[in-house]
Amino acid sequence: MVYGSDVMIPIEIQKTSPRFQSFVVEESNKGRKVNLNLLDEVRDHAHINFGALKRRVELRHKIKMKPR
Repeated sequence: MVYGSDVMIPIEIQKTSPRFQSFVVEESNKGRKVNLNLLDEVRDHAHINFGALKRRVELRHKIKMKPR
């Protein structure tokens, strides 16, 4: 809904954004393939970091606990 003026469909706008003008399909596809190739490495790194965090939290908990 537009109050007091005509509706303008984005297709009717003649100016395109600079981001759209500088878009190159080949570069985008290359970047996507690189990201997909690195995905397993990123997941492994996150898994290792999560394990290390879990051990640190567990150690801190054990240090603060007093034996009965």
